[in-house]
Amino acid sequence: MKMGKWFQYLYLLILGSFPINVLASGESLDKADNAFMMICTALVIFMIMPGIALFYGGLLRSKNVLSLMAQTTVILALVSVIWVIYGYSLAFSEGNSIFGGFNQFMLKDITVDSLSATIPQFVHVAFQGAFACLTVALIVGALGERVKFSAILVFTLIWTTFAYIPMAHMVWGGGLLAQDGALDFAGGTVVHINAAVAGLVGAYLLGKRTGFGREAIKPHNLPMVFMGTSILFIGWFGFNAGSAGSANGVAALAFVNTVVAASGAILSWTLAEWIFRDKPSLLGACSGCLAGLVGVTPAAGTVGVGGALIIGLLSGFAGLWGVVILKRWLKVDDVCDVFGVHGVCGIVGCLLTGVFTAASLGGTGFAEGVTMMKQVGIQAFSILVCIIWTAVVAYIAFTIADKIAGLRISVEQEREGLDITSHGESAYN
Repeated sequence: MKMGKWFQYLYLLILGSFPINVLASGESLDKADNAFMMICTALVIFMIMPGIALFYGGLLRSKNVLSLMAQTTVILALVSVIWVIYGYSLAFSEGNSIFGGFNQFMLKDITVDSLSATIPQFVHVAFQGAFACLTVALIVGALGERVKFSAILVFTLIWTTFAYIPMAHMVWGGGLLAQDGALDFAGGTVVHINAAVAGLVGAYLLGKRTGFGREAIKPHNLPMVFMGTSILFIGWFGFNAGSAGSANGVAALAFVNTVVAASGAILSWTLAEWIFRDKPSLLGACSGCLAGLVGVTPAAGTVGVGGALIIGLLSGFAGLWGVVILKRWLKVDDVCDVFGVHGVCGIVGCLLTGVFTAASLGGTGFAEGVTMMKQVGIQAFSILVCIIWTAVVAYIAFTIADKIAGLRISVEQEREGLDITSHGESAYN
């Protein structure tokens, strides 16, 4: 095997991502890697449409399900356009510690012969763009049933530009946190904590839904939630295994760890719910599945199978605590428990990545001279940077959206439902 390939794998183990926009000397296109990454990209898009749309849609009331689906669909389109115009360039071109540059504005100078490691650079553009779309789509679950469609679009433009893109550059594009040695294989900070904190800020600014705490507000379609969970589970293999950037052993490790962590979290969430609520529920099992997937995301390619199992088990307990107890403490109407699952389990997963990446615990090992305590400290710093950065940007973005379009619909519109009042259609006739 060429030394360039070994260098890429070493880079993967140290920084938790594969070399971005860099072609090692003597590297060439690998058709197997190319096919693998195109499939993974399609799986990540599949997570958004229809995965997130069905999962979130089933959790809402029947009068608002289409509004959520419309939001995720248009977010996918808007973020994709942002990504190819300037997003990819600012995230993955050479720049400073926070932003890349405009060297690849409108993907200029990228041709069919351009490579990122062993795959066409266009495939890398699409894969990372799907991550950006997914992250913004996660946010709307916290805002459901009372946010204006136009406000979502304004927020998406601002937040993607000033929160997602710089976080991607800081972690995966050679920026601040990459230089610090933070491990985030597939998006614990960039995707999950990033989206969860933004959703929490938005939920506070929107206020609680009319009747929240006084009326029974229940998910309208649990089979739809199950279907969405199943699609997300399948898509997550593209999400985690694809982050290896190649059809190699690291991708295989991430694949197995994804199964193991999700299974562990399903069991721990279900068991805890069974003990404390007397009955195990399908919604709890689905939520546990997502908790485990979120928890293992930053760790999938650097921890051993035993570490992934422990992360999954702990994520199940942590997620249940997040949606039952923490949500009550925060006094917030986070409709789809975005922060309780993605925020809490993302934080747990990021911290435990710093533990179970240790070679003595079955992981791939830390960078030379880095101890477990130091790596955990680096992980904690990356979490803190992400929380502060995205909270500030989200507050500004929601405030601007409120000034331009108005953030919240009227009480009358909320009573009638967003499907009719915002989109003129109904899911069920």
